[in-house]
Amino acid sequence: MQPDTREWLLEGNLNSLLFKFSIPAMVAMVVNALYSVTGMIFVGRGVGAIAITALSIILPVQLIMMALGVMVGVGVSSIISRALGKGNKEDAISALGNGIILGLALDAVFMVLGYVFTDKLLYFFGASVNVMPYARDYIRIILLGLVFITFSLSSADIIRAEGNPKYGMYSMIVGAACNIALDPILIFVFKLGVRGAAISTVIAQFISTVYIIIYFMSKKSIFRLNISMFKIKIKIMKEIFFVGVPSFIRQAASGIIVLVFNKVLAFYGSDLHIAIMGVGLRLLALIQMPLLGITQGFATIVGFNYGGKLYGRVKKVLRLAIIWVVVIAGFGFIVMMIFPGAVIHLFTSDREFIAKGVFPLRAVIIFLPLIGIQMLGGGMFQAIGKTLPALVITISRQILFLIPAVIILPIFLGVDGVWLSVPLADFLSLIVTGIWIFKENRVFDRLLLESVNIGT
Repeated sequence: MQPDTREWLLEGNLNSLLFKFSIPAMVAMVVNALYSVTGMIFVGRGVGAIAITALSIILPVQLIMMALGVMVGVGVSSIISRALGKGNKEDAISALGNGIILGLALDAVFMVLGYVFTDKLLYFFGASVNVMPYARDYIRIILLGLVFITFSLSSADIIRAEGNPKYGMYSMIVGAACNIALDPILIFVFKLGVRGAAISTVIAQFISTVYIIIYFMSKKSIFRLNISMFKIKIKIMKEIFFVGVPSFIRQAASGIIVLVFNKVLAFYGSDLHIAIMGVGLRLLALIQMPLLGITQGFATIVGFNYGGKLYGRVKKVLRLAIIWVVVIAGFGFIVMMIFPGAVIHLFTSDREFIAKGVFPLRAVIIFLPLIGIQMLGGGMFQAIGKTLPALVITISRQILFLIPAVIILPIFLGVDGVWLSVPLADFLSLIVTGIWIFKENRVFDRLLLESVNIGT
């Protein structure tokens, strides 16, 4: 962290801070989502609709893999932001070392279980006999690169938390750019199909990991990778775990949601409907990624200022961030609502696919302009170390509302009920988030009043 970064975070203009810390995160997250979308486009054009279905079946596994990295990254970055806000560099360094140990341990367990139960998992996730070979080829290669995938994800958060958001952005752009470049070469030139897509992902994340290690060894970082930082501290490791758990649940719940969608669609629809949902979810993620980027930049600012007991600044940056997410999501909403057919055509020229995909795409984005508020709410509570409200906000949309809705609505509405369950869950979760944010704002007001009284 640069010498004046802490002072700037605690005293600088919040608009400038939000711009500095969010834009790199937004760019990185959009590029990251873009390579997921382009990967599906290359696979769809190079192999066919059945390969799109395979990637849709595998999506829950990938989301859980990513959840491991997100959990560690959010947990470590929360500790780092608050520690540096207090001027405590030692705890920040210990958090990084313990986070790396925790991440490696979780990766090892997941990798072993993934290989042992590959076919059983894929059948459970809804892979048909025709889809299974494609899904198996892809997931077994991805598992080999799990360490690189999770490390690059978690490190982007950590680098941002120490006050160098642009380097966090670079780490993700390096991986995404390599992936986008390698996909067409391995899929079309070497004719490797879905295996080519998986291999390009592993190679790209390995390159990103190398970049991150070089960064941590450089003078640009406050960290220096050495043996002393890897001394296990149970208290710090527990805090990493519990602060990061809401993010893990949110990401893993996304995987569970996809699994439930696939099961319900297989019952009420067909493989084509599963493929449509896979495309829709990736497009939705492409719009949500800049919102997540804003949330990550916002959380760093909140963590520093909350640690510095500057509660008025926390309230102000929350208001600014809400304006950002509504405007950005609103733009994506307009494009996808007006031109759904053209957007779907990027993935395939299959007329039936496009015709059946228009209504689902429009349905799932009804509340898209407001969904960023829920992300900000969860990010704020994680940044200030309050696990319970972060957990409640996180599980409200996906677990409390979306899973029951996607099971119940199709009973009455058929396949259409699957698509309509998304806006219903979005609406209910926004109510829950609003209640928690309102309550916490009253806490901030009380703390501000107490600090004024103490000052006088």
